[in-house]
Amino acid sequence: MLKQYYKSIDTIECGCDEAGRGCLAGSVFAAAVILPNDFKNDILNDSKQLTDKKRRELRDVIEKSAIAFAVCEVSNTEIDETNILAASIEAMNRAVKSLKTKPEFLLIDGNRFRTDLDIPYKTIVKGDATYMSIAAASILAKTYRDDAMIALHKIYPQYNWKQNKGYPTKAHRQAIKDYGISPYHRKTFNLLEEPTLF
Repeated sequence: MLKQYYKSIDTIECGCDEAGRGCLAGSVFAAAVILPNDFKNDILNDSKQLTDKKRRELRDVIEKSAIAFAVCEVSNTEIDETNILAASIEAMNRAVKSLKTKPEFLLIDGNRFRTDLDIPYKTIVKGDATYMSIAAASILAKTYRDDAMIALHKIYPQYNWKQNKGYPTKAHRQAIKDYGISPYHRKTFNLLEEPTLF
């Protein structure tokens, strides 16, 4: 069972998570979600542990129940100009800044974060499997990013983004070899083969 809050029931806590860090194409998306302190849902979990159908059902529940939520992206060109970690952190900052309600505390999935916002935060490894607000953010980030890749699939069907969502599958790498790169591929990533580990 996921935890409802980190600090106290009286603190306006916001969960943050991103989706798409490991992809070869497309933006990285991040979501920020403030849930009511009495929010309960037995199905809510880390988005990676849920089917697409369950994620989309939960997205409706989260968006209707949340005190505030926001989803933002950082494009593949911005990723290439900095790096994927900086882009992921920037996407989370954009999402928090877009909230209609200002949070008093941020719960960040992972172990790296920085911000110019005057809001205290805590990074939590596997936070999306620990706290409801982070799990909710993971679902929004994942489903919004999937929708973006499905839309791009209609323009570039040769990469099969509808199915692989831009992740480095064998078929996706082969399509890059066969057709070259699109304007949405991340040029600073190793697009053609798995990195060699020594």
